Amino acid sequence: MEKKFNVTGICIPNKHYMVNTSNKIDKIVKLVKNEEYFIINRPRQYGKTTTLFLLEKTLNKNEDCFVIFISFEGIGDLIFEDETKFSKGFLNILKRTVELEDLELAAFIAKEKKTVENLDDLSSFITRLVKNLNKKVILMIDEVDKSSNNQLFLSFLGMLRNKYLLRNMGKDYTFHSVILAGVHDVKTLKVKIRPDEEHKYNSPWNIASDFDVDMSFSSKEIVTMLDEYVENKGVKLDKEYFSERLYYYTSGYPFLVSKLCKIIDEKIMQEDRLVWDKDYMDLAVKEILRESNTNFDSVIKNIENNSELKKLVKKIILDNDEVTYISDNPVINIGIIYGIFKNENNKVKVNNRIYEQRIYNYMSSLIETSVNIGYYNQKSAYIKEDGTLDIRRILVKFSEFMKHEYSEKREAFLEADGRLLFLAFISPIINGTGFAFKEVQGGEEKRFDIVVTYNKEMYILELKRWNGQEYHQKGLVQLGEYLEQYGLDEGYLLIFDFRKLNNELGKLKEATVTIGNRKKNIVEAYC
Repeated sequence: MEKKFNVTGICIPNKHYMVNTSNKIDKIVKLVKNEEYFIINRPRQYGKTTTLFLLEKTLNKNEDCFVIFISFEGIGDLIFEDETKFSKGFLNILKRTVELEDLELAAFIAKEKKTVENLDDLSSFITRLVKNLNKKVILMIDEVDKSSNNQLFLSFLGMLRNKYLLRNMGKDYTFHSVILAGVHDVKTLKVKIRPDEEHKYNSPWNIASDFDVDMSFSSKEIVTMLDEYVENKGVKLDKEYFSERLYYYTSGYPFLVSKLCKIIDEKIMQEDRLVWDKDYMDLAVKEILRESNTNFDSVIKNIENNSELKKLVKKIILDNDEVTYISDNPVINIGIIYGIFKNENNKVKVNNRIYEQRIYNYMSSLIETSVNIGYYNQKSAYIKEDGTLDIRRILVKFSEFMKHEYSEKREAFLEADGRLLFLAFISPIINGTGFAFKEVQGGEEKRFDIVVTYNKEMYILELKRWNGQEYHQKGLVQLGEYLEQYGLDEGYLLIFDFRKLNNELGKLKEATVTIGNRKKNIVEAYC
């Protein structure tokens, strides 16, 4: 069977190209050896199940360990109706898990099940199980937040906690280590509990150790997957370049790393030419941004279902505001849990550039479908005879559009949606041939640079609000420096100006800045 890049379910070493995560597994093994109880809470498709699978294989190499790896995925809701159904159902899951390897143990569990009616009985069973096995029994439960009755599950955790404490005092036998995995940590399961029961959630898992293992992939770790790919398939590629660019776009989010590689391997690379050209990276980003998948669907759904989260996302993405990371803030915390945010130097940032652009495109699309924009942005009017993009004409027409359609409410509108509106304006023009990628630049002006690629040509556009002549001059130099990074001699500046300058609207001005010994031409448009 030929290996492939996998983005669904567990990654299997002999079937899929995988990042070498042995250093991460080793860190988790140390927690297990120290008898720790902990939860691996990470966003969807972040490698949790694969990590548990690899951890199980590693631990089972030790003869004194016995790993029980179960999942609450797909078991239905009936098991969570009451203690009896849960306790018996839990034993059913254990029996199915062990019977392929140990029929005698499966028979023992089946016999015990007849006398288990509640959590207290289940506690007694766990004591007998551990004593009979006479090994370090490690329990791993995947998808712990799939349960519909979280209070019952929390009561189960409370029982495990009590046994853990008694074990440490030499008064009971229980699991050597318990590892839970899910999107939510135990504390945030409270969001599914009725308000009048919230007081019950806060103590069942305070024995848990912190899980500080970074499960994202570094650029060096991504190289290990590309090494395997090159060796297995004989493809020629610049591993350093692609690993760095993959990390640049994804911040090491496992699903996105594998997905971009999969797109290049299966959709972009030519079958008769096993080479990754460097422009394949941008083509893969363009492809992933326009496709639909469950990962993106989940991100958008979670934003739309939480109005406070949506406000914070807009504040960070549109206004480039710096928000201090405070984990006690429930809005920030839920954004972290869903993988939308990350903690970067104690500031809240969007998890990765792919997510940022996908969310930006989504918000831009909402604007595009709510305004009368089609009269102004017919694609054919902005493509030159040589197939390149006429950015100057785009800027003039956008300025005219703003003047005609929003002359009375320019300031109120632009404060919230001006930048989104420009992306909505340009999107149909470049769609199918190029794409626009938003780059946020820091500083006092909160600049928004948009990198547009079209027909293998690159254009740098800066969008900013007028904030005085001094800042404007600084901005020209900054844009010139940005152009120098890309080896370009001309850039474009769109200024949202709330002064009464109707004579300037719809006209282009040009400025020149010198970076080193090279002159950069900057085309300015006001709206």
